[in-house]
Amino acid sequence: MAESDVREYPFGTLVTAMVTPFTEEGEVDYLKTAELADKLVQDGCDGLVVTGTTGETSTLTDAENEAMFRTVVEAVGGRAKVIAGSTTNDTRHSISLSRRAAAVGVDGLLITAPYYNKPSQAGVQAHIETIASAIGLPVMVYDIPGRAGISIETDTLIRLAEHPLVVALKDAKADYGETTRVLANTDLDVYSGDDGLTLPLMAAGAVGVVSVTAHVATRQFRELVDAALAGDFATARRLHFELDPVIRAVMTHVQGAVAAKQVLKWQGVLPNSVVRLPLVEPSEAELAPIRADLTEAGWTLEALNAR
Repeated sequence: MAESDVREYPFGTLVTAMVTPFTEEGEVDYLKTAELADKLVQDGCDGLVVTGTTGETSTLTDAENEAMFRTVVEAVGGRAKVIAGSTTNDTRHSISLSRRAAAVGVDGLLITAPYYNKPSQAGVQAHIETIASAIGLPVMVYDIPGRAGISIETDTLIRLAEHPLVVALKDAKADYGETTRVLANTDLDVYSGDDGLTLPLMAAGAVGVVSVTAHVATRQFRELVDAALAGDFATARRLHFELDPVIRAVMTHVQGAVAAKQVLKWQGVLPNSVVRLPLVEPSEAELAPIRADLTEAGWTLEALNAR
């Protein structure tokens, strides 16, 4: 694909939902954060979500969240889009934290449905639109009913798409039919929020993926997304099959941040796999299937260290 044919996407096309590195003592490691952000961008990411679910945002203080936003903006700003996971189930708190994110120069916001308190669809819409209007940055809506406890219904997404700042959807609903309706009835840039559904969603018109597994297989995801955008689905399908056991390793045995940090440690990218409670590091029994999946993908410890 010629460079002139590449459309400019407000959030990029390969977006990694970044982990938050910690020291052995459990403090945020901002030096490793900057190094990880730089590595991901050098390897092919054109967008990064900072302190989303994978970034363990719920166990970070507002000051730590703000410092994470600043660290990543300073590390890769201008080379990749920086998207702040700056929203909670409290609209006023979300606005306050999002203002702090905007002040340090992030490019946009990732806004989830309010979790735990289970508002109506009218409440979901008002929550998202109120935050977007208060901050004035482009918004990627995040539909993940498995974590939020509620879906953002398709009709709600269609209405949200009329807001000038709501420009994208991270779709982790795993309902292909409903995603098709969104694609057919809005101009939203849709991103797969499930790593394993990147290919089928892009075949239907999604523009890329917001990925956890891309931490550890960035170049392969870059190739898959580029092939799908170019309409080269033979190449995209081959890469989809190659990535399948890697995605299983990261996404199916333990929580994604836990697995991603473990593999990044094996790769030598992070010095440890420390997470904050209530997350815990994987047990030996949990590590076994992760190793087995990576072995199926043809990865050895030596290969991991070379990636």
